[in-house]
Amino acid sequence: MHFKIETHSFPLKEPFVITGYTFNDSSTVRVIIEKDGHIGRGEANGIYYENETAQSMARQIEDVVHSRLTHEEVDEILPRGGARNALDCAFWDLRAKTEGKTIWELLDITPKPLSTVATVGINTAEAMAEKARKFAKYPNLKIKLSADEPIERLEAIRAARPDATLITDVNQGWSFEELREYIPHCKRLGLAMIEQPLKRGADEMLEGFKSDVPLGADESCLDSAEYEQNAKRYDVINIKLDKCGGLTDALKIIKLATLGGKGLMVGNMTGSSLGMAPSYVVGQFCQFVDIDGPLFLKQDVEHGLDYMEGGIASIPTPALWG
Repeated sequence: MHFKIETHSFPLKEPFVITGYTFNDSSTVRVIIEKDGHIGRGEANGIYYENETAQSMARQIEDVVHSRLTHEEVDEILPRGGARNALDCAFWDLRAKTEGKTIWELLDITPKPLSTVATVGINTAEAMAEKARKFAKYPNLKIKLSADEPIERLEAIRAARPDATLITDVNQGWSFEELREYIPHCKRLGLAMIEQPLKRGADEMLEGFKSDVPLGADESCLDSAEYEQNAKRYDVINIKLDKCGGLTDALKIIKLATLGGKGLMVGNMTGSSLGMAPSYVVGQFCQFVDIDGPLFLKQDVEHGLDYMEGGIASIPTPALWG
């Protein structure tokens, strides 16, 4: 078995702004495993707020891989995060290719097409409303917000897209007092969810708090080990493969949430269709789907996902992954 670790940078069509951060490109690490004439691939962006970079993830992977490494050992040798995600997903792809089965056959899932959100980054209210109009073929929109005039921005977008299902992602940008102030407005504007309003590690006041709009955990719930605590505070858990360290741990979160009656969302840290493909598996179990990473890129990978009317993302082909 031979491992190849590469880094790839995908320039974005335009800067993408969220609370406290601006992205200009999508820098990824790619793992390619070759065994007995079969090739498995996995891609990761990493967790920007934990200072992961394509280079740091590549070094992590290079330090642990060897010719006799097994898929089962991956969770033991690497912590949660992008490096483990890329390696784990490459092993899943390799298994599918080696056994001559699709990922759907391996997991006994009949795949359904997914309708993804299109994400509107932070800008002026007018610019965000115009972006929402341009996403006319997407019935579901995710709106990035900060503490700077969030309701004015939401009102402008709602006026531009009265038909759309809206969720908002605050990326830890509000205080608890601001959340309480904004919830009635979010309800009035028909939002389906508020994602990660408070800072990670500073959201214990949500235990026992009743929100009129469902609350979602993103940065607060990184992997399956953090599920139980967040299940007491949030209605929806956002699974990102870069956070939890791959499809293997994501499947554990899905099982926990299904047993616990929690809603699920699949998200992404941008990235190409190679990074989105295993997230498509997670999306089969989710009420909210965010796999729009390739829409931000100037150029996607070969055999990439197609994004069609209704926000439908095509089911990944084995030529891409799985």
